Amino acid sequence: MALAVRSAWLLGHIALVSALTFPIPGKPPSNASSQLPASPIGVSFEFFAYPAYLEDVDATETCLENLEQLTVSNSGDAPTSLTFGPPLLSLAAEYGGSVILGLNRRLDNISNTIAAATLAKSRITNLYSIELGNEPNFYTSSDPIADDKDWTAAADYASQLAWQDAVCGNLSTSDVISAGVYFGTSPMSLVGLTAVESDANDYVKDYCSHNYPQSAGTANLSSLMSHSEIASQIQPYAAEISAAANEGKAHIFGETNSATGGGGGISPTFGAALWLVDYVMQSLILGTEALYFHQGTIGNCQYCFWGKYDMGAPYYGAYFAAMALAGADYIAPLDDQTTAYAAYAIYKSDAPVKVLLYNSDYYSSGARPTQTFTLTGISASTVTTKLLTAPHATSRVDYGDNPTVAGQTFTNGTCTIQGTLEEQTTTVSGGEVSFTVGASEALLVYL
Repeated sequence: MALAVRSAWLLGHIALVSALTFPIPGKPPSNASSQLPASPIGVSFEFFAYPAYLEDVDATETCLENLEQLTVSNSGDAPTSLTFGPPLLSLAAEYGGSVILGLNRRLDNISNTIAAATLAKSRITNLYSIELGNEPNFYTSSDPIADDKDWTAAADYASQLAWQDAVCGNLSTSDVISAGVYFGTSPMSLVGLTAVESDANDYVKDYCSHNYPQSAGTANLSSLMSHSEIASQIQPYAAEISAAANEGKAHIFGETNSATGGGGGISPTFGAALWLVDYVMQSLILGTEALYFHQGTIGNCQYCFWGKYDMGAPYYGAYFAAMALAGADYIAPLDDQTTAYAAYAIYKSDAPVKVLLYNSDYYSSGARPTQTFTLTGISASTVTTKLLTAPHATSRVDYGDNPTVAGQTFTNGTCTIQGTLEEQTTTVSGGEVSFTVGASEALLVYL
């Protein structure tokens, strides 16, 4: 395919601010991530909505394939009670990737959960793990599992261990439970849970956190996408990740997205796509193994990557992040996460192969500010770049302001890639090269 050189994106930007210079280490530095998994970016589905995503939404299969890797009468409603049977598990088994299945603990019907887990294990050959309960930090004394007693951290830890033993004992299996499944890090935490697990309980596959940086009612886009604020927001999870690692287990964000309750007004915007890119990179460096971005009720989901009719701007961020991480073994931060400007070196084996640059300055109108990034220590004579951009941070696909990834877009309703791929080639001089990145843009540099 012929590649069009793209230079017009610089037009209309205003004068540069002070340049930033980042030497590229020739091998992964000490602050680099651990070995990256093959697929660190995934999606999670509302249990009741899962069948419709697979059977009624044409874009689902293509969107998932692009990353390599259900429905109620009122789109604003989710069922308060849900019964499912073998067909749902068979549908999950048809998915081409691995599956994490959430089962009920709150209702305290352990025999029912054991029956479901047994069926899942026999039907879902691609079963990765099972969650026993969802966000138990929100359980109350009125929930059946609490038996009219306060639902404390100690009560939950004891419950999790007992259910792990009961379920896995009946399955005669180990290494299958995604434990914790806590929203946030308090009052229950993975630090607390791992402290009472017996010798890294053999039943545990990984330890799971849920994270939503903002509340739908008070969400602020410039705060969400800020490079330094992302670092501050995820810092409490460092102890959770470390606790899992100390037990020889991985940590995952089993459910995450930009804002609670299906997302606020900021969630369908391009700024949320940029947040996703930087959030993924910083989380992987912190030590998490995978992030699963939640997809809610079809037709009533602000943060969803795609729907029946329109794409969501955040999908562009997921695609760009996957593009940056494709084939990579390690990622390392080149900045100190205290400013609006991010730079990451991405490694294949011990050699740098890409650099990701992100200008998290919030841009909404007028002349677009820019930031110059200078990279040094480059051995190649030329490098190529791909740009993630949109008219402004508040751009939304459903409002007609499509983002682009290297000049390309995703077709509404089908998620097929359209448009001509655009790359820019830049000459390296004396091992040094500079790039101008607009506010609310990200640039991927291929070394």
